[in-house]
Amino acid sequence: MPYQPRVAILVPAAGYEERWQPAFARKAVALSAAGLAVEPRVWSDPGDLAGIDLILPLFAWGYQRDVAGWYALLDRLEADGRPVINPVPVLRWNSDKVYLADLAARHVAVVPTVEVAALDDQSLADARGALGADELVIKPAISGGSDGTHRLASGAKIPADALGQRRLVQPMMPGVTRDGEYSLFFFGGAFSHAVVKRPAAGDFRVQEQFGGHEVAWAATDAARDLGARAVAAAPAPPVYARVDMVGDAAGTLHIMELELIEPSLFLHHAPDKGAAFGRAVYSAL
Repeated sequence: MPYQPRVAILVPAAGYEERWQPAFARKAVALSAAGLAVEPRVWSDPGDLAGIDLILPLFAWGYQRDVAGWYALLDRLEADGRPVINPVPVLRWNSDKVYLADLAARHVAVVPTVEVAALDDQSLADARGALGADELVIKPAISGGSDGTHRLASGAKIPADALGQRRLVQPMMPGVTRDGEYSLFFFGGAFSHAVVKRPAAGDFRVQEQFGGHEVAWAATDAARDLGARAVAAAPAPPVYARVDMVGDAAGTLHIMELELIEPSLFLHHAPDKGAAFGRAVYSAL
């Protein structure tokens, strides 16, 4: 039997509240079909990685709750010369959402964003004025799964968990509740598929744990072009990428996030069920 390269997928510790196993199974099937042997390793304590041919942080969910531990892991993997995709410099860059400023500097349309070092009433008012928006969204710069993300109407008080903390302030984009949030997927730099994620009634968060749902979406040429330009702006070519975008009041798309660490890939919506993903990972060996 030919040798199958060993791939370690980083996963949450036991007891993590979100269900990651079904999506893990889909990715494992795609990787196995490409000729790879897959095994899970807890991201916060991956153990001995000797003999592992490739490390994928695809389910390092919760890293935003232990930022020091996450950066320590990246430092360890880099120092040990472990093969990781996406590459460690890309993971480190993508961990903090100030990368949106890098995208904007490359003339990639992003959701307007103001970074505040310590959020208080005055800095919130200043951000509201700079953005020209009454309704805002505030989020941690290092976050995932909408942790610490709040929608603030005009005059609303700053939530206790955000007061005095470093936060990103953005306008509430009308497209989120009107049309949904679009996600485009790129493997090896090539477009694969797209979905549109819609929040539950009365919410603005599109994640499944908040009642959101997704359906396949035929991405427009404008969306595919915007997504490709965002992917090209990364510090190194990513093997896998999810580009989240949303429309403004006029329907013009803006990048909300460029997900290069642990994105849900919705492979069950891909026409090839993830074959291109598997090939891209194998080719990175």
